[in-house]
Amino acid sequence: MNSSIHILQNENRQKVEAGDELIVTIIVFVLIFSIVVISHELGHFLLAKKNGIHVVEFSVGMGPTILRHKGKETMYTLKLLPIGGACMFEGEDGITSEMYGEIEGRPKKEVEGTFQSASVWGRISTVFAGPFFNILLAFLLSLIVVGFGATDKPVIMGTMEGYPAAEAGIQAGDTILRINGERIHLYREVSLISYANRGENLEIEYARDGKNYTTQIKPAYDSETGRYYIGLQGAGEYTKCKNLEVIKYGYYEVRYWLISTFKSLGMMFQGQVKADDLAGPVGIAQVIGETIEETKPMGLPTVVLTMINIAILLSVNLGVLNLLPLPALDGGRLVFLLIEVVRGKPIPPEKEGVVHFIGFVVLMLLMVFVMYNDIMRLFR
Repeated sequence: MNSSIHILQNENRQKVEAGDELIVTIIVFVLIFSIVVISHELGHFLLAKKNGIHVVEFSVGMGPTILRHKGKETMYTLKLLPIGGACMFEGEDGITSEMYGEIEGRPKKEVEGTFQSASVWGRISTVFAGPFFNILLAFLLSLIVVGFGATDKPVIMGTMEGYPAAEAGIQAGDTILRINGERIHLYREVSLISYANRGENLEIEYARDGKNYTTQIKPAYDSETGRYYIGLQGAGEYTKCKNLEVIKYGYYEVRYWLISTFKSLGMMFQGQVKADDLAGPVGIAQVIGETIEETKPMGLPTVVLTMINIAILLSVNLGVLNLLPLPALDGGRLVFLLIEVVRGKPIPPEKEGVVHFIGFVVLMLLMVFVMYNDIMRLFR
């Protein structure tokens, strides 16, 4: 009888702990996503104000509105699903103040202050500001990670016997300087180049005892993992940064995530990344939960810095993806604006609006597909 009670108590305790972990994961996920989205939309908002463009609505989230506040000129809304946001301009894609009711101090049919009434370069800067603020946020967060944590300098910890690096004479303690002429600042850059390699030769420049050496290697294919390896061990030499080094390596952090994002996109278009490898909000939340569990034994500071690292990754990704020249994204809008610069007159707003609407529908279908993949992955 007592053993049965203990079993029930243990099961109840595990359920409570699992529930607590889920709540923590959701809170952290919402917090990270909200910071990244607000940063993006704030960029649009501030540059719109600077260029005299009336912002009809500033929203965080998607779906039904749960909170609403009407400012002097802008409606501020919080929506149910914390997976996006919007900064809607007067006159953009047919959006007007009338849709949101009378706004204090402004006539309903005012031409001045519309998106189209601003100069073309004012509109370009307003659209570009969203992705730029994401990169700026990533840099500011990187200063925290580097300042309170450490950075992985590209120092070799060891080599794998029988692999190209060891055969080429590379040893533990060597510092990687360049690979194929590309300057290396972080060990993760070496790992990224190795991961993306498809068997191409690599020219590696490294330093040892104050002297520089250059060697050519051809990564070895591993049939078990289906990828090529240079044959290096370890994760670099973790070093604390001081004073101006924090700014320098904060920049290197953002540079790494930018390069990583672009290379990942390239691999996706080349078919090296499968659909199952894509992660949406559910997948990201799952990664956050798993990462919290893995880093929890290392202490709260490690957990916080790791979550900031995830925020950096998401912010850079959001900034880069929004610059892709696709309809409904900032990059798609920039394409229309650059066409306007070249031809000297804008594309009719109603035609541009149709293109962006079609792009938005396709984007929503893609999000549904990715979310479906995320949910199915939970049951595998």
